[in-house]
Amino acid sequence: MKKVLTLFIAFTFFACTAQVTPVTTPPTDKKVQLAILFDTSGSMDGLIEQAKSRIWSIVNEVGELRHNGQPPSVEIALYEYGNDGLPMDNNYLRQILPLTNDLDKISAELFALSTNGGSEFCGAVIKESLMNLSWSDKSTDLKMIYIAGNESFAQGPVDYKSVCALALKKNVFVNTIFCGSYENGVQYYWKDGATCAEGDYFNIDSDKQIVHIPTPYDDQIKMVNDSLNTTYFGYGAQGIKRKKMLLKEDANAVHQSAAVSAERSIAKSNKAVYNNSSWDLIDAVDEGKDITDFKEDELPKEFKGKTDQEKKALIEEKKAERAKYQTKIAELSKQRQMFIDEKMKERAEAGEELDDFGSSVNESIKTKAVTIGLNKEK
Repeated sequence: MKKVLTLFIAFTFFACTAQVTPVTTPPTDKKVQLAILFDTSGSMDGLIEQAKSRIWSIVNEVGELRHNGQPPSVEIALYEYGNDGLPMDNNYLRQILPLTNDLDKISAELFALSTNGGSEFCGAVIKESLMNLSWSDKSTDLKMIYIAGNESFAQGPVDYKSVCALALKKNVFVNTIFCGSYENGVQYYWKDGATCAEGDYFNIDSDKQIVHIPTPYDDQIKMVNDSLNTTYFGYGAQGIKRKKMLLKEDANAVHQSAAVSAERSIAKSNKAVYNNSSWDLIDAVDEGKDITDFKEDELPKEFKGKTDQEKKALIEEKKAERAKYQTKIAELSKQRQMFIDEKMKERAEAGEELDDFGSSVNESIKTKAVTIGLNKEK
């Protein structure tokens, strides 16, 4: 029975509680691009559930990176492979989303994933992502692929060594995660697959449960997040639909756990990584659009029938409200982190085995980020 895990399980305790401070400065010209390749072969439902709970922890972890005090822009792409429901002539793989900063779309696609037995062709899906994603051509940007599995890395029609050469040419690090013993991962070429593309190799117990530590701050963060949501105003044809999506992804996070809900709220407090200018009026104006240039039928109901002066005043009022809520969430997030750190220390002292894979992957991102001048915010 195939059991394959993706990047998301990697970001366990340490990543899932990363702290985010509201960002008011524009992003640096540096970019972080992550391509995450999901195996959706049979018996993956439980592991996909874990994946759903890790998207916001990844966002928060990357959201802490800074260059000269400014955050990088962040883009994430999703692929699935190893699923018999996908076309055989395309090596049982599919691009779910291209590189995008639309985090709600990423979350929605994760919750739509389903599994089916299939053949896992690692070389093929990595090559597909390298060839068809809009990777930055700057060597100073951080470009990472994460792929996981428990069968031979050498399966399929595409030689993984040729894929390594392509990744090196594009300055993309390929990181491999083997679900099993370290030695078996070496035997099945997962270590070589990472080494030849200058990435990191990890092995994990993919059956191990992810533990969320509840905190007394989770409910408070949710309450502030509910207030934060009142400052989103959809405009244009997609506005109402996308506001509903925002609320649905909030609900999906709550369904996972109070901790995941808190992590999503923390991500939403970071303007550098959570930006909805394509449909939210406040973000759009924040990025340079003039409120008076919108047609009346494009505006949300709260802005209809108002003079230009009244529209501008209302925008400023709601921008101030949003900043207040984002700041409050960030403050609660710091207290939440302190609580979690103490609980983790107690568990470690009690001899409880803690999954250290999340911290290992965190370290790999931080290590690679430093090479292009990105450092974790203190």
